Formats: sequence, C-alpha cells, structure tokens
Amino acid sequence: MAKWLLATMALSLPALAHAGDFRKPSEQGRDRQELRQDRRETRDDRQDLRQVESLLARYDSARGRYARRDLMQVEQDLRDYVAAELNESHRELAQDKREARGSTREVRHDGYRSDDRDDRRDDVRDARQESRALRQTRGIAQELNGLYGRMDSGSVMRKRMLLADLVQLARAEQSQNREEMREDRREAREDSRWY
Repeated sequence: MAKWLLATMALSLPALAHAGDFRKPSEQGRDRQELRQDRRETRDDRQDLRQVESLLARYDSARGRYARRDLMQVEQDLRDYVAAELNESHRELAQDKREARGSTREVRHDGYRSDDRDDRRDDVRDARQESRALRQTRGIAQELNGLYGRMDSGSVMRKRMLLADLVQLARAEQSQNREEMREDRREAREDSRWY
C-alpha cells in the first residue's frame, strides 16, 4: 500500500506543481490572439487612411475643376466610407468593452498582480478612445448628411473640412493602434516571464 501511495504522489507532484498555473495557456493564447487582432486592425487602418486621403484628393480635384458630377460621385463614395467606418467603430467598441470586462474579472480573481490592473486600465482607456472616435465619426456623418447634394460654396467648403477631419481621425486611429500593439507586445513579454 505504501508503494502505491508513494507512486501516486510521485506522479502527482508535477501536476500539483502546475495546478496554480491554470491561466498560462489561456493567457498566452489571448496574448497571441490580441497581437493577431492588432496586426489586422493596423492593416485595416492603413487601408482606411489611404481611402479617406484619396477621397479628399478626389474631392479637391473635382472642386478645383468645378466638376459637379465628380463631386457627387465623391460624395457617394464618402457616404459609403462613413457608413463602413461607423460599422467598424461599433464592432471595435464592442470588442474593447469585452476586453475591459475580461480584465475586470481577472483583477477580481487575481487582483494582487499589478500587470492585471495595468491591463485593465489600458483596456478601459481603449474603450473610451473608441467611444470618443465613434461619437466624432457619428457627428461628422450627421453633419455630412445635411450637406450632401448641396453645391453652394459654403457647403462645398464645409464638406471639405469634414473630410479633412475624417483624415485626422484615421491618422489618430492608426497612432492608437501602434500604441496598442506596443502594449500588447509588452503584456505578452510580461506574461511569458510570469509563467
């Protein structure tokens, strides 16, 4: 009986040694998933920036030539762009909120780890930034809706300014993505050292 007990204990010790390490696979898996998501968002944001810069250049060209039909085409493309941006912002905000809730659960479960609290703070900040970007895009969309089809000089100029605002939003989002990528890489390094 003693040999059986010793054998069982000997085989159980490695498993018991890692029993407190229950978060390792999910934590590292989540880190990899977040880095993949960051790369995807970075690629999408680069494409969005190129697209809105192209819209602005086309708008300026059509405006400079007084090409009404070209202006109307750019307006239609702008509507499509803004609708896609609003959908993307809603989706990203929902993702950021899920990450913040997950970080909050982690802090509650294992609150003594300062990196969990830092992760939560970063996730809450990301959700706030995305919410702010969504509000700004929604405000621009609402103002543009009242201007579409109007070709007086004041309306044309205001649409141009709103397009420039969209370019600035796209640049800010790209910058935020770079920061998010740095944070997620740092977190992955910390998690690999922790486990």
